[in-house]
Amino acid sequence: MDKEKKQEFTRRITQSNRGQLVAICYEIGLTYLGEAMCAGNAMDWEEFRAALRQTDQVLVHLQERLNFQYDLSRNLYQLYDFSRRQLMQAMYQRSVVPVQQVEQILKELHEAFQAVAAQDESAPLMQNAQQVYAGMTYGKEQLNESFQGLDHSRGFFA
Repeated sequence: MDKEKKQEFTRRITQSNRGQLVAICYEIGLTYLGEAMCAGNAMDWEEFRAALRQTDQVLVHLQERLNFQYDLSRNLYQLYDFSRRQLMQAMYQRSVVPVQQVEQILKELHEAFQAVAAQDESAPLMQNAQQVYAGMTYGKEQLNESFQGLDHSRGFFA
């Protein structure tokens, strides 16, 4: 993942609530899966493995944060576990077929969690992060974003 994409995800995470944060995690996983697919098709096995490991870390993160008081969490745990096994199979077989299966699972889960996040009207998790305003100025080929407020703390109080 390039630096710009990481910065975009970081900015979105600082502005997100719980529902949006889960959807962003899926987007990060799908981004790494896309990189793995490209690397696998190009037969760049080191890059393929690195992207699969990053995707696995996203799945581990999602798996560890499940709340098992809800029945849905057990089903999600099994899906994440299956997906992780598929990624390991892809890594050792050097095959993109298992990656495609994982991609399909994550896309469907992402759509579901995006719908849930759209209904979540809670406040952002990071209360003292910089505010981002889009549309105030325009660049030559893109929309510029302005950051305002709390520049000295960058989201953390000491």
